[in-house]
Amino acid sequence: MSENFQTPDHSERVADAVEKNWVDRFAPVFSRPYLRLSRADRPIGTWLLLLPCWWSLSLAVLSDGQFTDYDRWLIVAMALGSFLMRGAGCTWNDITDRDLDAQVERTKSRPLPSGQVSTRGAAVWMVLQTLISAFILFTFNTSTIILGICALVPVAIYPFAKRFTWWPQVFLGVAFNWGALVGWVAHTGALGLPAVLLYVAGISWTLFYDTIYAHQDKEDDALIGVKSTARLFQTHTKKWLLGFQLASIFLLCSALVTAMQNDMNVIALLVAIMGIWAFGMHLLWQLRILDIDDPENCLRIFRANRDAGLLPIAGFAIAAVLQMTFWIA
Repeated sequence: MSENFQTPDHSERVADAVEKNWVDRFAPVFSRPYLRLSRADRPIGTWLLLLPCWWSLSLAVLSDGQFTDYDRWLIVAMALGSFLMRGAGCTWNDITDRDLDAQVERTKSRPLPSGQVSTRGAAVWMVLQTLISAFILFTFNTSTIILGICALVPVAIYPFAKRFTWWPQVFLGVAFNWGALVGWVAHTGALGLPAVLLYVAGISWTLFYDTIYAHQDKEDDALIGVKSTARLFQTHTKKWLLGFQLASIFLLCSALVTAMQNDMNVIALLVAIMGIWAFGMHLLWQLRILDIDDPENCLRIFRANRDAGLLPIAGFAIAAVLQMTFWIA
């Protein structure tokens, strides 16, 4: 891509950013293009990367009844790491997609295609975020460090997926739900079946919400030849989404069952199941109000998945407190 950039307009809000977001209102002017490059003005992606981490950590605590100061650090470290690695991943995505983004109405205002940041500057910013994330990762146990490094592979591949497959959302799911493995291993020290089931549940959930997200750009994507499940499913989208929803619920329940101890309190178990049930009901509500031909509706529903993803965590966390209380008693 040519480096002949336009004069940057640092005050210009990216098209799909949250209105009155903190970046556009409070961040120093010089930092805004880089924070926009990291999607700091669009926090939903950080949440969607973080939530599988907290799913697995809360389920691991429920499983063994142990919650230490190290787990408290894990909660914070996962939040910081998700913010930084989401930023690094988005920066990498925008570097690889800068020519495509310039042809899509929703994305042409992003920092690279709009000329607010050079490709070289974006690459430096990506490396900086990755290095800070590495410092956080190195506070975890050895198994988690190895697992975290392996996560770079799907992150690197994802931006190219839409060029060769109709299922790029699968590649996003593989990358975005890696935290379901990390959270479990960080707490227990070893990978377990519950974490794998949570991971696959998260991939199915990603197929659900990112197909909705992709419907915003389906017309532009068709013109430039970009593939997506939104274009693949077309008018059958809701049927596919229902399948992904049911698969996510089944896999979450399976993860809970495999994580159960023989002496798990019945009330704690019911509370955990209620969290999963509430998650399923939230996805059903999203399906009922979805209009795949209304980009604003699609974006609003996509963002609602933060609340959906918090519900299993609430169920697992409350159940863990009840279970630990039961064991102490």
